[in-house]
Amino acid sequence: MESNHNQYQDLAGKTALVTGGTKGIGKAIADKLSQAGARVIITARQQPEETNLAHHFIEADLTQPQQVDQLAQAIHETFGGLDILIDNIGGVTAPGGGFSSLTDQDWEQELQFNLLATIRLDRALLPRILEKKSGVIIHISSVAGVKPVWYHNLAYAVSKAGLNAYSKALSNELAPKGIRVLTVSPGATNTPLMQGLVQNFAATSGLSAEEAFQRMAAQAGGIPMGRMAEPEEVASLVHFLVSPAASYLTGANYLIDGGTVPVV
Repeated sequence: MESNHNQYQDLAGKTALVTGGTKGIGKAIADKLSQAGARVIITARQQPEETNLAHHFIEADLTQPQQVDQLAQAIHETFGGLDILIDNIGGVTAPGGGFSSLTDQDWEQELQFNLLATIRLDRALLPRILEKKSGVIIHISSVAGVKPVWYHNLAYAVSKAGLNAYSKALSNELAPKGIRVLTVSPGATNTPLMQGLVQNFAATSGLSAEEAFQRMAAQAGGIPMGRMAEPEEVASLVHFLVSPAASYLTGANYLIDGGTVPVV
């Protein structure tokens, strides 16, 4: 059943960019914003296998500064700017095993993918957004940024913690200028990336996929709800945050983790 927000097309007339929008959480967000009436642009490093795309696709590797500039130019020329920016790209690229398993290259790659690509894209697109004196930026972070698991995601967690700090600082700078900046931090979510991590852990540990997931969840402190999130659940939160209903929200980090982080 569609929410009332979708029924009323509360994003009609808005243009949104969702990075990493061809699969997983990014695809779910792109679909949700489109259902709410937004014109949606998606990016990824490779052309998606799906040929009948519902959104406007621009190929771009956001770890490459020149491609970021080209993306920004294409958006400005074709769409005249943005109202909503969802910085969603990211993922675990470095090996597990703790500090001794990580090389300088591992650290640099993780920071490029999960932090610097977002900063670079914001810098390229913000001047036009500021001209409108309104807009919303959502940074998709991770529970790992506030609750790292050293064995599985040390470098990733550090990069996401950096993203959280950057997002908070940017929100303070842009709030007086009419731009809202928020962070969404999913926990374990049923995406191809997460499925791959579970399968790899299962293969190296001699466990079934379900046993591997339960052990990974336990190492992260457990998930009181006992399951992963679905990408559509994360997308619903993002839709609310970019909608007019959330017009007084900025600077916060919203955990969507099934209760994993044990804080009040």
